[in-house]
Amino acid sequence: MAHMVRACCLALIFVLMSLLVKAKIDVCKRGDVTVKPSHIISLGAAVNISCSLKPKQGCPRHCSCKRLILYEFGRRIQLQDGHSLSSQVSGLPLGTTLFVCKLTCSSNEEIQICGAEVSVGVAPEQPQNISCTQKGERGTVACTWDRGRDTHLYTAYTLQLNGPKNLAWHKQCIDYYCNRSDLGINLTPQSPESNYTVTVTAKNSLGSASSFPSTFTFFDIVRPLPPWDIRIKFVNASVSRCILQWRDEGMVLLNRLRYRPSDSGSWNMVNTTNAKGRHDLSDLKPFTEYEFQVSSKLHLYKGSWSDWSELLRTQTPEEEPTGTLDVWYTKQNIDYSRQQISLFWKNLSASEARGKILHYQVTFLEVEGEKAILQNITEHTSWIWVIPRTKNGAVAVSAANSKGSSLPTCINIMDLCGAGFLAPGQVSANSEGEDNILVTWEPPGKAASAVQEYVVEWREPRPRGGLRPPLNWLRTRPYNVSALISENIKPYICYEIRVHALSRDQGGCSSIRGNSKHEAPRSGPHINAFTEEKGSVLISWDEIPVQKQRGCILHYRIYWKERDSNSQPQFYEIPYRVSPSPLAVDSLQPRVRYVLWMTALTAAGEGPRGNEREFCLQGKANWRAFVVPSICVAILLVGLFSVRYFRQKVLLLLSALRPQWYSRQIPDPANSTWAKNFLIVEEKTQLPLDRLLAEGPTPEEPEPLLISEVLHQMTPVFRHLLHPNWPEKGKRVQGRYTSEEDTEYSASSSPPPKALTAETGQPVDLYKVLGSRGPDSQPGNPASPVIVLPVDYLPTHEGYLPSNMDYLPSQEAPVTEPLEELEPLHVSLSVFSTSCLHPRTFSCGEKLTLDRLKMGCGSLML
Repeated sequence: MAHMVRACCLALIFVLMSLLVKAKIDVCKRGDVTVKPSHIISLGAAVNISCSLKPKQGCPRHCSCKRLILYEFGRRIQLQDGHSLSSQVSGLPLGTTLFVCKLTCSSNEEIQICGAEVSVGVAPEQPQNISCTQKGERGTVACTWDRGRDTHLYTAYTLQLNGPKNLAWHKQCIDYYCNRSDLGINLTPQSPESNYTVTVTAKNSLGSASSFPSTFTFFDIVRPLPPWDIRIKFVNASVSRCILQWRDEGMVLLNRLRYRPSDSGSWNMVNTTNAKGRHDLSDLKPFTEYEFQVSSKLHLYKGSWSDWSELLRTQTPEEEPTGTLDVWYTKQNIDYSRQQISLFWKNLSASEARGKILHYQVTFLEVEGEKAILQNITEHTSWIWVIPRTKNGAVAVSAANSKGSSLPTCINIMDLCGAGFLAPGQVSANSEGEDNILVTWEPPGKAASAVQEYVVEWREPRPRGGLRPPLNWLRTRPYNVSALISENIKPYICYEIRVHALSRDQGGCSSIRGNSKHEAPRSGPHINAFTEEKGSVLISWDEIPVQKQRGCILHYRIYWKERDSNSQPQFYEIPYRVSPSPLAVDSLQPRVRYVLWMTALTAAGEGPRGNEREFCLQGKANWRAFVVPSICVAILLVGLFSVRYFRQKVLLLLSALRPQWYSRQIPDPANSTWAKNFLIVEEKTQLPLDRLLAEGPTPEEPEPLLISEVLHQMTPVFRHLLHPNWPEKGKRVQGRYTSEEDTEYSASSSPPPKALTAETGQPVDLYKVLGSRGPDSQPGNPASPVIVLPVDYLPTHEGYLPSNMDYLPSQEAPVTEPLEELEPLHVSLSVFSTSCLHPRTFSCGEKLTLDRLKMGCGSLML
């Protein structure tokens, strides 16, 4: 198999060489390129490059032009017609430069003729700083040197060693960067004081140089091997005596040791002489991981140290703990008879624990008698007890490992925030980078001298549905009024911070919230419930998740606006509360549908809105909003109606606005109060008719009025006052014509019914005549003409005045009284059309006529 592989390799080499030879022949078969004086020149020298064509290797005969071109690294430097050209080149850079000669005929195609390389370099410099070493007693000699500047040429370096007993040895290396060579011989310690000489010679095409001889002895160049098989032993399983052991070469005289805890950056150094592979250490810490290394040397003054041994890691044994625990507590009342004591303590440092803490022992002591009433063992750093509120005591906590227990830490249980006069003032929390919060406060006034220490505690907020995070605290001296908290501080987390001022048997505290870094919240509060109560809305919401609060929330905002309204929403800002409770919003109107949402604000700004909820108050409006305006309006109306003029105008307006189809039914004169009273008055006052006619009506007995149909009648003054566009006389009004007598009437007196006569001079009964006196009628003038109507005429109920119209003007009212002071008799100004209203007809019975009734003149009285 090996012969087959060798044969294949030889065949491959032969093919490659054949290709190279063929390429050379093919490239330079048309001509040659020569370089003078040499292909290798020194820096700054000039070189002559010539190119010539071989016979019968030019252009074809029909080509009239042939030209040679010389290129330097692809750059044209010479062009000449004919069979040869020559060019002198200078200023070549260090390294190798390629020159190529090409032929071009009448066409633009170029044919390569041949090429040549020119190497530019410098002569070698003298080697310096020769150093030789031998690794271990059985190693070989190897030397290094500084070769000076780069020659850019192949340079041969020859290392030559001469020693006692005609020892001569040399070794050559050919390389651009040769600066080390191994002679391959071993110096023995048989004659350790014998001298050896070594030189280095460098040579290339441009020159040579040799170093100065370097002389040394065996101890100068031999470097021991690093120690091995390192181990450590603890006597009686204690750090009080520790033995470090290792193995070395036989001729080692010196050793040095270094060791350190694994978490430390600096080493402890120890030098020993004739250690014989052993050294005792006594300053190691218990239950600590250490790293150990050892180095060796053959002679006190000559030679060099060996490399460091491999690293040894080991842990020292445990010892009984030292120091005491830092213990803190919180106190909370459960009910009227019980209280909960929550104890917390910090782990001991590694130097104090001096081993693995297996458990903690917690003991509750009565202050009186110092009797232990409760004792427990736990592996955690906290403990919770529920004890009676009447008991006052102290707590002792100690830590234990496999070697023993630490001294107990004793603290008295008291109300940490019970003394208000001890509470620190002006507490503030400011960011000091992403991982620190600076808490400052002021001493508690006159009680500052009683303060023995301050305790600053902080805790993350409890996540929704999760366990309460652990409590952190630190202690500071009573003269300090600030503390930088950095333990377990994360950015964008709002911490609950409390500062306690403690004296011998009481304490006071102040609280604040703080964060190391903040930004606007990433979500808004989630409104979960609405409750209507006494005309307002109670809003309940869920707290924003801790990871989305992004710092301490300072305020909440509740926004509301009417649904589908484009107006700006109203909002109500409330301070942050740790335990959100329902908030009452009493600015909403009943029966109006609102859209509500909430946002949260930190010191960095306002976050996005939470969920939107719609709500509509179903209860009545606030009674104050209804009663107070009603009372004001009532008082105003009472004041206005106490004025007679205003009352008259209102009554006039109301009567004008009364619908035309509204009127009282025709009264029954036989059963009317007027008729009954008339009989009584007639019996008491038997005045002759002629006297009544002569004297006229008195204020106590006003003369009866002449009644006419007044559904659409009124004085012109009232007509124009209420209806400026009322039709003139003779024009059609609501389907009929009016006359001058229909458009005017007078409130003046008329003769008694029995003395009433028509223009013909015949007496007429009162209820057989319906008419109107003219505008010139005066009291006591019975000759005023009247309109006589047929006996069987019975007008509809629209032409009668009701029996209770006691607002007619008195007979003695002077005619010159202003029109605006006249009270209306019967004014009907309807806003309803009467074209579709027809008089009611009776289908049976005889019509009732007024000629069957008799009335006296004293029945119509104001």
